[in-house]
Amino acid sequence: MTRDLAALSALPSFHPARQGCRIIATLLLAWGMMTAVGIRPAAAESAIAPLSAEGYRVVAVDPEGHGVLLHYQGKQIVIVDGNPREMGTAHGRLLAGQVRYLVERVVYGVGAADSLADGNWFLDTMAQIEKRTAPHVPARYIEEIDALSLAAGVSIRDGRYANFFPERFHCSGVAVRGSASADGSVVHARVLDYMRDIHLQTCAAVQVFLPEDRHAWMSLGYAGFVGTVTAMNEKGLAVGEMGGRGEGDWDGMPMSLLLREIMERAATVEEALEILRSTPRTCEYYYVFSDRERNLAAVRAVPDELLVLRPGEQHPLLPPVPQDTVFISADRRAEVLSERLHQQFGRIDPAAMIEIIKRPVAMSSNLHNAVMQPEKLDMWVADAGRSTPACDEPYVRVNLGRLLEFYRRWKSQPAAQ
Repeated sequence: MTRDLAALSALPSFHPARQGCRIIATLLLAWGMMTAVGIRPAAAESAIAPLSAEGYRVVAVDPEGHGVLLHYQGKQIVIVDGNPREMGTAHGRLLAGQVRYLVERVVYGVGAADSLADGNWFLDTMAQIEKRTAPHVPARYIEEIDALSLAAGVSIRDGRYANFFPERFHCSGVAVRGSASADGSVVHARVLDYMRDIHLQTCAAVQVFLPEDRHAWMSLGYAGFVGTVTAMNEKGLAVGEMGGRGEGDWDGMPMSLLLREIMERAATVEEALEILRSTPRTCEYYYVFSDRERNLAAVRAVPDELLVLRPGEQHPLLPPVPQDTVFISADRRAEVLSERLHQQFGRIDPAAMIEIIKRPVAMSSNLHNAVMQPEKLDMWVADAGRSTPACDEPYVRVNLGRLLEFYRRWKSQPAAQ
């Protein structure tokens, strides 16, 4: 360690590694100051409306009428609608403080650490990612990200980089149906294992998007992100994503925006697969898809190949897969997941699935979990605590159908304007 510090101190003051150290030190100092005086990065809002019959409390409203922020059983739910500019502006206004905090953590905190780790200046890497993905990103998403950034008070560059940030995590995904589940219906779980220690969970939100002339959909996401890695749409199509390798293969649509495109255009697993096949893709990613027609698929996607595993299909890199089941995981986590799925075969409901994905299937970095029932539009969600993985935190059930009904009813009332 002493030699490392000596080598670092010998570098010129303008060297990226030394600049990165200053950024990290500044962020740690700011975080320490906020913690010391009890300031949370997410500002607390006062309720502006009583509890609805469903238990939602309205705590903030977009002045242009294109969004609302709700509190529900300890979770925040942000709902936005309209064209890309309107949705982005509402998102940025409703979660401005959290957007700024998250951008600092991802673009500057994680980015500076990456610069030190691999010797490549993070902002240069992100500039390359933006340049190479640009021909493949629909203009509507750039418009939404830029509007969100302006409304939240972050730079256009930083808002884009936070959304294009290359995901590096080790996750698990599983879906069961028919003979594997308790009542034959689909039960679909995703485990997101990713940097719990940088406290992205303080900016966690259930996000509901109602884009013009596209499917409405729900994401278990984070303030400032317009893409998704965990989602379900109003047609009953659900997806969870797992990261792989292939960093540097950036000539395609960024994964999180590609999944959003699928949520807004596809109604079934087969339609989702067709969009995956026809869209230029980046890096290596794995997906588990399910739909309300009880179709399931596990997918490995790289830029030049798409491998699809159907329910019960075996693969040499996976432990035994039960009938009417698909899953993606690795190492000992995959072995335990397989064992638990076999032990609970025929009895799996959301409560059983929550137990199945506990440690060691979930890792210590477990940032969020979701258990989805696409036939009911239910999503059971859990976010990491300050020092605990998501799998050890309580779950809250949110229903996309009820949220859409509430929002459309609320929008029709004169008070909402």
